[in-house]
Amino acid sequence: MSKQTILGRVTQLAKANINALLDQAEDPQKMLDQLIRDYSNNIAEAEEAVAATIGNLRLMEQDHQEDVAAAKEWGGKALAASRKGDELRGGGQTAEADRFDNLAKVALGRQLQSEKEARTAEPTIAAQTEVVAKLRTGLDQMKAKLGELQAKRDELVARARSAQAQNTMMDAVKNIDVLDPTSELSRFEDKVRREEARVMGKQELAASSLDAQFEQLDALGDSAEIEARLAALKG
Repeated sequence: MSKQTILGRVTQLAKANINALLDQAEDPQKMLDQLIRDYSNNIAEAEEAVAATIGNLRLMEQDHQEDVAAAKEWGGKALAASRKGDELRGGGQTAEADRFDNLAKVALGRQLQSEKEARTAEPTIAAQTEVVAKLRTGLDQMKAKLGELQAKRDELVARARSAQAQNTMMDAVKNIDVLDPTSELSRFEDKVRREEARVMGKQELAASSLDAQFEQLDALGDSAEIEARLAALKG
């Protein structure tokens, strides 16, 4: 996967509009669960790609440092060879002096080559450093987005459960008699009062029947008394 492809993918995912995605989803919770899985997988893939990119950058930086160090080293060798050549030439040893001057030239050629390689690598290292910085930023944004997704998912689940509980409660309320429950007590009280009235009626009826019987007994008593007194008069 190229650096540009990685960077483009990370940037696209980091800028994803969660609310817009949810608005288009038939089941937001399932959509969020899928997004979380996708984001987690994409973050893992992006981390591997970014790690590889950083690794390549570090290798280039090491090579650059080695080129810079080599250029310095070859410069030192060229200087030493040149001084030795001057010393020998001053002592009349021209042939030996020329040999050291040639060594100095070889060292200078190696120094020049190392410097060129170092300069050539510098723009690439700078560009790669910028890419790595953007990739790191994109990864941080993706991880923040993942946290946002997880929080959104938890909030949605909690709201769904709350709504379900409220619906259950409302369904239960529909099955309850909306009338005043004391009305049942009132009907029972009326029934008891009617029974009590029926008992009182029977009691009154029984009492009136008993009074009539006593009145009959009283009437019989009076008749007997009259008959007795009549018999006494005749006797």
